Amino acid sequence: MPLQAVESQRLYRQIADQLRALITGGEFAPGSRLPAERDLAQQLKVSRPSVREALIALEVEGWVEVRVGSGIYVKAQTAAARPLNGHGNAGGEWGPLELMRARELVEGEVAALAAKHARKAQVASIASALAHMQDDAASGVVPRAGDEAFHAAIADACGNEVLRDTVVGYWHQARTGPVFNRMSDHFETPASWNAALAEHEQVLEAIRAHDPAAAREAMHRHLKRAYNRYSASWRRAQSS
Repeated sequence: MPLQAVESQRLYRQIADQLRALITGGEFAPGSRLPAERDLAQQLKVSRPSVREALIALEVEGWVEVRVGSGIYVKAQTAAARPLNGHGNAGGEWGPLELMRARELVEGEVAALAAKHARKAQVASIASALAHMQDDAASGVVPRAGDEAFHAAIADACGNEVLRDTVVGYWHQARTGPVFNRMSDHFETPASWNAALAEHEQVLEAIRAHDPAAAREAMHRHLKRAYNRYSASWRRAQSS
C-alpha cells in the first residue's frame, strides 16, 4: 500500500490518517520502526514539520512510541489505540506549528497596537505577568500561567476586542490541545523557557517605550524562535 500525496487542508491529520491505515493494514508491524521523518516527508510531498505533528498525534492516540535517539516505533494495538475526533482533542485541533505561524502574524500587529495605545496601568499588567513567569521559572515551575497572562495583557492593551479574543483563543487552542501538550513534553526545557523569558522582556520594553515597530519586531522574533526551538529540538532528539 503506497503512501499518497496529500492535500493541504488539516494536513497533519491527513498524514496521521494515512500512517494509521498502514499500521492497521499490516504494512508496519508492532515493534517496527517507521521511516525517518525526512523520508516520510519526501514520499508524502509535505514539509517535515507537518510529518512531525502527525507522528505526535499518533503518539497521543497510542499508535506509536517515540524513542529519543532511535526513532518512532509502532506499538502493539490495544483498545486505547484509536483515532481521536471532536472538539478539544487531537482530531479537532489545529496543527500546533501552523498555529504558531498564525500567532506570529496576528500577535505582531497586536503588540504594535499595544505599543501605540497602552496606558500606564496596562503596561504594568504586562510587566506583572512577566514577573509571574520569571518567578515560576526560578522555582522550577513551567511558567504557562504567566505566559497566558502576558499575551492576554498585551491583547487587552491593543484596543481591539476582536483581536483580543483572537489572541486568547489562539493561546488556549495551542496550550490545551493534546498534540501541543505532547509536543511541549518533548521540546520544552528550562533552557527554552529562559530564552522565551528574554524574548518576552524585549516585547515588554518596546511596548513600554511606545515603539510600535520595535514591539512588532520583538513579537515576531519571539514566535519565530519558539517555532524554531520546536523544530530544532525534534531534530536533536532524532539524531542524538
